Formats: sequence, structure tokens, C-alpha cells
Amino acid sequence: MDYRGLELSANVSMLFTELPYPDRFAAAAQAGFRVVESWWPFADPDPSPAELDDFLRTISAAGVSLGALNFYGGDLPTGERGVASHPDRQEQLAANVRAMVGIAERTGCRLFNLLYGQLDVRWSPEDQAKTAVDAIRSAASAVDAVGGTVLIEPLTKGLNGSYPLLTADDVLELLNGPLHDVENLSLLFDTFHLGSNGVDLVATASTVPVAHVQLADSPGRGEPGSGTLPIDETLDALTAAGYQGAAACEYNPTTNTHTSLTWTHRSSR
Repeated sequence: MDYRGLELSANVSMLFTELPYPDRFAAAAQAGFRVVESWWPFADPDPSPAELDDFLRTISAAGVSLGALNFYGGDLPTGERGVASHPDRQEQLAANVRAMVGIAERTGCRLFNLLYGQLDVRWSPEDQAKTAVDAIRSAASAVDAVGGTVLIEPLTKGLNGSYPLLTADDVLELLNGPLHDVENLSLLFDTFHLGSNGVDLVATASTVPVAHVQLADSPGRGEPGSGTLPIDETLDALTAAGYQGAAACEYNPTTNTHTSLTWTHRSSR
């Protein structure tokens, strides 16, 4: 499935939620997607071999490819948004990185989203920043062995606790500062998070190197066209700047998923 010259992928953690998680991969394929992505699909950071095999069989049986995958981000339903900055979660993250490399080797997935983590009063901001830098560096080194890139994502202010990365500049300060020597790191360009935080999407898309794009409108985080963000203009700016990757549909459908996809049939350029 293509839109404005870019391949669209389906984030099955947010699309096709009318169905059980394992059935969403086939539903995505039936809807015309060739590529899917997902948040971390297991309860534990280090799933059993049987759990991994089931996950990979599901992808293969659906006939889709896995384009991107989130690292373990903690207990997302209770509000956690990553563990990279938390000193007491580094063993979990290290085990998760090993599992991720195994998935990459078996699927060809090469894009991996690592949520930074929320600030926690148990540690100083300086200790958490150092922990995050070390964790990101370690994850990037591990996936570099399979040609992977670690994505760093800003999140919407007010919806994700004390998450410190809110804009493209926040991420670039990290990547161009203490992580300047790590080549396989990139901003994750999410239109909802950036647009909700007042970032100029078109200008940023025109000037900032991007390895992956996720699409949702704002306000509401619904499908493109349900809010006020300049989605088409942003995609055109990304393409003009040389972006050739996928644009992932990572939104909360305002209706059933299939009906929400009518925006993909709008006339392209």
C-alpha cells in the first residue's frame, strides 16, 4: 500500500484492535499492507523461545514483513514509557536487546524504537541522563551487528508523564551531543507527538535526517484527516528531502480500522 510515493505500513498495536493481536497481521495483509510494525509484543522483556517462535510464525503466515519493532518499554498500560533511563531496569533492557537482535536475525527487521523513559525522583537527572546514554549506546552497538538503527522518539507533553524528550530538537541535542559518535541512531518522526507539541512538521521534515516516520493526526491521534495537521505537506517535504522509508499508520482509528483507511485512497500528487 502506497501513499504520496511512500510505502505505508500498519502498526498492529494500534490498528485492527477489533481482532486479537495474532490475527491483526493477516488483517493488515488483507487490507493491502505489505509491511507491519508493532510495539513490544510480549509481557516480559526476554520472552521464551516458544513465544518468539509463535510471534515469528504469525508474521510469516500472514505474508507480511516486519519493518519496525519497539524495544521493551516497561508496563505501558500503567503509564510507563521506556526503561532506558532507569538504573534499576538495565538488566531487563540488556536481556531485551539480546532478544531483539534474535528477532532481527530471523525477520530482517532493521528499525528499533527505544523509548527513553520518564524522569524518576529516585535518581538525579544527571544519573538518569548518563544511564540513558549508556543504554542507547549499548542497544545501538548490538543492533549494528545486523545493520539495525535505533530510533529515539519524542512523546506528547501532558500524556506521557515526565518524559523529557518532546521535540525534534530534544532528540537531536542527545544524538549530536553525548551520542555524536554513534552512527546508527535517528529521530523517529511521529506526526502526532511532534505536531501536538507545536513542532513545525513541514520545516522539520525538510531539514532533519529521519530514519522512520509514523502517522497520526492531532488532536485526537486519529487517522490523517481527522485533525488539523498538515500530513500530506509533511510527507511531500520528507520525500523532497530524500526520505525513502515507510510511513507507518500508528493511529487510533475513529471508526473501525477498515473504514478509517479511506484516507489512503485520496488523490496523490
